[in-house]
Amino acid sequence: MKLLAIDCSTERMSVALAQGDRRWTHEGAGGAQASATLIPAIMGLLDEAQLPLKELDAIAFGQGPGAFTGLRTACAVAQGLALGAKLRLLPIDSLLMLAHAALSTHPQSSRILSVLDARMGQVYAAAYEHGPEGWRCLQVPFLSQPEALVLPPGWQEQGFVLASNAHATYPDAFASTLSQGGVVIEAWPQAVVMLDLAALAYARGDSVSPAEALPLYVRDKVALTSAERLAANLSRST
Repeated sequence: MKLLAIDCSTERMSVALAQGDRRWTHEGAGGAQASATLIPAIMGLLDEAQLPLKELDAIAFGQGPGAFTGLRTACAVAQGLALGAKLRLLPIDSLLMLAHAALSTHPQSSRILSVLDARMGQVYAAAYEHGPEGWRCLQVPFLSQPEALVLPPGWQEQGFVLASNAHATYPDAFASTLSQGGVVIEAWPQAVVMLDLAALAYARGDSVSPAEALPLYVRDKVALTSAERLAANLSRST
């Protein structure tokens, strides 16, 4: 199978290409820089693999949640490439990427709480469980204060993995959640992990047309007001 995967949901840009069992990957700076470097990175991988864009089966992109600018960049580039090459798109949950990566390093734990830093003192989170039929989402992606995370019923003391890029930023805030039987690993959305999820989505028939592809924002507010920033700074200093 021939797939291209793109993720810009964090400050890291990630691109991966699959042709059968072979993989090509590229990682670089995300954020505002991704809008200038993403397409050259994609074309570089296609050239390296000697694979024309039009010969791909589909293009996968990190749908979100995540950074607004990055999500829009990944979606727009995926739409443009797919439209020109007459390809279908595979929107992939950014938090599910964390869970899939965690399962590969902790196969003994089928319960994954995925958490991404959402800035502004908040996190994006979702809970997943892996079984014989694949992944099941127990808590759909939501926005939360890191200290306010609540585990799905039955997870307490049963063992779970907290897969996150936010633990180093909010270690104390996660202490209560981890005390309920969790272990933490650092994880980021990666396009090479997306390739596995995209292949499964393609087999299920979950592809969409370029016109139907949309980012998943979860949050509808992109910045704090001056008063909110001042209040947050005062809270941290007390």
